[in-house]
Amino acid sequence: MSREVRDLPTRVPAAGLPDAVTIYEVGARDGLQNEKAVVPVEVKAEFLDRLADAGLGTLEATSFVHPTWVPQLADAEELLARLPRRPGIDYPVLVPNDRGLDRALAAGVGHVAIFGSATETFARRNLNRTLDEQFAMFAPVVTRARREGLRVRGYVSMCFGDPWEGRVDPAQVADVGRRLMEMGCSQLSLGDTIGTGTPGHVAAVLDACVAAGVPIGNIAVHFHDTYGQALANTLAALRRGVTTVDASAGGLGGCPYAESATGNLATEDLVWMLDGLGIDHGADLDALVATSVWMARQLGRPSPSRVVRALAGE
Repeated sequence: MSREVRDLPTRVPAAGLPDAVTIYEVGARDGLQNEKAVVPVEVKAEFLDRLADAGLGTLEATSFVHPTWVPQLADAEELLARLPRRPGIDYPVLVPNDRGLDRALAAGVGHVAIFGSATETFARRNLNRTLDEQFAMFAPVVTRARREGLRVRGYVSMCFGDPWEGRVDPAQVADVGRRLMEMGCSQLSLGDTIGTGTPGHVAAVLDACVAAGVPIGNIAVHFHDTYGQALANTLAALRRGVTTVDASAGGLGGCPYAESATGNLATEDLVWMLDGLGIDHGADLDALVATSVWMARQLGRPSPSRVVRALAGE
C-alpha cells in the first residue's frame, strides 16, 4: 500500500470536541530528567530544534531545580544559551523556588512552571512541605514572576491516585488547583503521575475543578500511559472542553512511583488520534517520528511510542 493509504488515519470528526488543541511538549524536560545517564547538552539543543522544525510551538526546555536533585538537567543555563529563540516558539522552564526563578530570569525566559501536589504525602516527599505549606513556598515565586511579566503554569501531581495514599478525592484536587489559580497561575496542568486514571475519573476531576471556579479553558492535562489509558483519558478531557494536552516526543519519560511505568503520553500517538478526529494541532507527524527515531538512537533504545514504531518500521 502507499504511504498515503496505509499510514494516515481516516479523518472522521466527532461532535463535542474542540476544533484545535495546543500540544505542550515536555520531552526535553519531563522526558530527559528521568534518564539514568546525562544526555549531552548539544543533543538536547538539537532535540528541541528538531521539535520546533516539526511544528510544535510550546517546548518545555528544562528545569532550574538544584543539580543535586536532578543532575540530568544541571546544564539548564548552557542549554538555553545554545537555543536559537525562534519567534512564535515558547520555551517554558520549571522553577521550584525563588532561586530557580532567579536563574530563569537571568536566562531571559518568559514562561515558568511550578510543581505542586494534590496529596499530603507527595508534598512531603517531593517538596518537604505539607499540602498547605507548599502554597506558602510558591506564593512569592508566582507573585514575582507575574510582576516580571512572566506567565506561570501550575503543575499538580497525583491528581488521579497516589502510591502511598491511594485514591485522591477530586474535590481535593480542585481545591489545590483553585488555590494555585488564585495565587496567579495562568494555567493548571493536572497530572496522572502514576497513570491510574480512567476516562470517567478524568471527567469527575475536571468537573470538580470547574465547580471550584477553575475555568476549563485554563486547564491542561498530563497523562502517563502506565496502564494504557493515556489516549482514552485525553479524549475524555477533550470532551470536557480541555484544549491543551501535555505530551512527550517518542513517549520519553517514566514514572518512578509505579512499577512498569511506560512514561508520558507520546506526542506522535496524540497527533495520530487528533488527525483522525480532524482536530488541528500544527505538528508534522513525519517530522515528529523522524525526531523520535533520532533521539531513540541517541539514547540507545527504541521509542515506546506505538505510532513511531508503526511508521518507522521499528
